[in-house]
Parts: sequence; structure tokens; C-alpha cells
Amino acid sequence: MREFFQDRLESLDQRQGYKKPDRRADATKMDSNENMAVPKSLQQEILRVFRGKDVREYPIGGVERLTQAIAEHLRVKPSRIGVGNGSDQILDLILSLFATSKTRVLAPEPTFSFFQRRCELYSIPMKGVAFSDDMKLNADELVAAAKDTDIIYIDSPNNPTGFQLPREDITEIVDGFDGLVIVDEAYADFGDYSLAQEAIERDNLVITRTFSKSHGLAGLRLGYMVAGDRFADIFNRVIQYPYPINALAIEAGITALSRQEQIQETIHTIQRERQRVIDVLRQYGAFKVFDSSGNFVLFDAGAAYRRVHRALEEQGVSVKMIGKVGRYEGCLRVTIGTKRMNSKFLLAVRDLLR
Repeated sequence: MREFFQDRLESLDQRQGYKKPDRRADATKMDSNENMAVPKSLQQEILRVFRGKDVREYPIGGVERLTQAIAEHLRVKPSRIGVGNGSDQILDLILSLFATSKTRVLAPEPTFSFFQRRCELYSIPMKGVAFSDDMKLNADELVAAAKDTDIIYIDSPNNPTGFQLPREDITEIVDGFDGLVIVDEAYADFGDYSLAQEAIERDNLVITRTFSKSHGLAGLRLGYMVAGDRFADIFNRVIQYPYPINALAIEAGITALSRQEQIQETIHTIQRERQRVIDVLRQYGAFKVFDSSGNFVLFDAGAAYRRVHRALEEQGVSVKMIGKVGRYEGCLRVTIGTKRMNSKFLLAVRDLLR
């Protein structure tokens, strides 16, 4: 083989890939921020729609119908929407085409691990702005760090902390910056706001969103973006694949968008349950528990975090082991599920603290 190919293989082999969570059939799964609170009736409706699809055909016209449904949901023009095989794929395309080894990317620290890994894969230099001890992000520090930056990435709310910058802080960052700003709104439906309307009015702002979280369609890998007219046009016409999503995902997305009353009820349930989990964890007095605007809660168990993680697994509850975040050494993240799932988690925590 030619030397450049061998060298590239060797370089890639040294990198650490994404580690998927283990799946245990007997565990209550609360480690991947999946939305298990979405009613089964929506799943059944989607399955009924699937039965009428002929998957031997390419989904010609399907993307346009889905784009129209998203546009009506957001109250924007369809020309400002781009869809993808999960918002991950959209982020990957943006990085691969708008960044190089000379591009400087700024992001919160910590941030969405997929984005960080893709920057590493493409040898894109990335620097972070750290969260404070109370797990909040300072907008002024972001602005100061952005002076020698080409791209700013902000997950809003942030994963894994759950923090969401105030709307006016992000719009001031965008308006004062002459590079590209990517705002990842995977969890925005659980937070305080979306910047979709701001994105259509600005040339340097791209919003990415997903059906995986609030709509409970993680298994179908369906995402979209909102951007200014020129960026969206070039993305759809030149950058994105001819058939970026499959026929079943298209129909599932359209069906989910038509059931917004159910989705909103689910979102409100998760927000209430999120606060209950935070309050009860704080009452135990054994952890540092952080506020959250996502469908998850981050808490620090200190030096005992591995033992806590293992004890929860022994009781049939899987949570995400994060480890060090800022000055906190033993962080764990629990996904907010149904009331029954959350109660099982809280009872498991109570039992291990006895």
C-alpha cells in the first residue's frame, strides 16, 4: 500500500472512537437521554403509517413533505430548513466542509462529545471555555475567547451539564461575531427557548435540532437544521445527500409533528419530573446536584461515583458515568424517564445511601 494510506490508517487507529453504552435487558435504561416518556400510542400510530410504505422506492418528494411539516411547526419558510440522518450528520457535514486543520473552533467545556470527537477526527483545533463551579457558563468569557476563533459551537442546553445560556447572551455573541455560530438545540424543547427565528434573520447562525429527544424517535436517526436563506440553499442543493433520510423516518417525523399536543404533554411531564429528581437528590444531602434545562440531571458523587454507578447497576438502573467535569471529579448523569422510572432510580439511590 502507498505510504500516505498506511500513515492515515495508523493515525486513525490511534484515535478513540465513541463508546456506545452497554445494553442490559433487565435494566431500567437512564443513560442515553432517550425519551421513554413518549406515549406508546404515538409509536403505534407510526407503525401503522409504516405499513403503507413501499420501501423498494426511493423517497422522492418525501424530504420536501417533511421539510414543509417542520417549517409549519416552526413558522418559518421551508427554504430555511435542511434535514439529515440525525443532527449528528448535519454537524459532521458542516465540519467536514467549513473547517480545516487551520480553522479555530470554540466551544463550552465540557460539550457534546460527538462534536468534540469529529473535530479531533478532522484535526480541527478546538479550545474550550470552562463552566463555573456552579456549572454555569459565562457569556463574557465566550466573547473574549472568540476573538481569535473562526467557528463557535454552543449546545443549548449543554450536554452534559444541562445549562442553557440566556437567549440575549447568545444573540449578542452571534451579532458580535463575524464567523460561523452553530447552536445545537437537541434539548431545546425541554429548555426555555429556541433560536430558530433568529437563525433565519442572520447569515452566520445555524441551528441544529433532532427528533431523538422531545419526539422520542432516537432509533430513526432524524434531524434538521434552520439557517439563513443562502446557507440553507447551498446545504440542500449542493452539500446534503440526494436522499439523506429513509422513507420510514420521513413518515415518522411527519406523524410526530402532527401530534404536538401529545409531545407537549410529554415535555411538561419530563420538566416536572426533572425538578422532582433534582429536589429529592438534594434532600439526600450526599451529592452536588446541578440545575438542568435538558431531559437529564448531572450530579457529582465525588470519590464514590464508581461505587454509586455500580450499586445502581446492581439494582437494575443504568446511568451515565461522566467522571471529571470542572473541579468535580465524580459526575453521573441520569436521564429523566417516566414517573415510574424516575421513582425506581430515586429509591435505588435511597437504598444505597442507607
